[in-house]
Amino acid sequence: MTRYLVRRLGQAVVVLFGVSVAVFSIIHLVPGDPVRLALGTRFNQQTYDALVARAGLDDPLIAQYVNWLGNAVRGDLGVSFRSGQPVTDLILERLPATMSLALAAIVVALLIALPLGLVSALRPRSAVDYVATFASQAGLSIPDFWLAIVAILLFSLTLGWLPSSGYVPLTDDPVEWARHLVLPAVVVGTVSGAILTRFVRSSALEALSQDYTRTARAKGLPARTVINRHVLRNALVPVITVTGIQLAYLLSGVVVVEVVFAWQGLGQLALQAVETRDYPLLQGAVLLFAVFFLVVNLIVDLIYAVVDPRISHR
Repeated sequence: MTRYLVRRLGQAVVVLFGVSVAVFSIIHLVPGDPVRLALGTRFNQQTYDALVARAGLDDPLIAQYVNWLGNAVRGDLGVSFRSGQPVTDLILERLPATMSLALAAIVVALLIALPLGLVSALRPRSAVDYVATFASQAGLSIPDFWLAIVAILLFSLTLGWLPSSGYVPLTDDPVEWARHLVLPAVVVGTVSGAILTRFVRSSALEALSQDYTRTARAKGLPARTVINRHVLRNALVPVITVTGIQLAYLLSGVVVVEVVFAWQGLGQLALQAVETRDYPLLQGAVLLFAVFFLVVNLIVDLIYAVVDPRISHR
């Protein structure tokens, strides 16, 4: 296991280096002057030159990258052009909102996908199967921003049950945090649940057709034991993979939903960085998104060995 973790850590370093090179290069190819945009109506040449020199934008591109990478390794992602705050502080400020939404949404997705996909697989070509297939297809087809708007109109403006937008930190008021979290989590979780339902169904159908399932039934084992021990456990491996990908995607920020619900997460922060050509902020955010994918993929690989003893990491 130790050798495996060391090898994965080395691969992660290589991937992060490649991501940093690609992101740094692409961002600097985008037209627009970030310092000029940051100054806005306060522009004057002296201030502009001072900010350019402080940011190192007058250095050669390779020198800028080396300086930025050296600082990033030490945990210093630079200073935002737009706000003048450290990028690390801005990211840490938005991180709890993004993690709250991502984890709540993935829980909602699993609560939808696991029972719906499993029941659909156990009763193929039945009314339940057709309903589950239609529901998952509808969830994939309906745009998440449209679903968010409908949810706001129904549960906030019409019924008045839940707030329509905003984010309240958990440490400030747990009840309001939960009330503000419900709508965006259900919207995002419904879309992810539609994707996961199809994978649960197909994985469960494959497990049901295997020899070990037929043997267990032939031995006279109870149906619940067959499903829990043989079908569900073996069907979980591909489902865990897709769940991990969905979680990493959600941790990277669901931009459209965050904008609709005025959710102060990392997705909205990255969008603002793109709009203002805020190089340090955008580079730091994308680097963090890459870390999310690497960490989640590693956790998923480790979970494989727990779910399926035939898988070992050496």
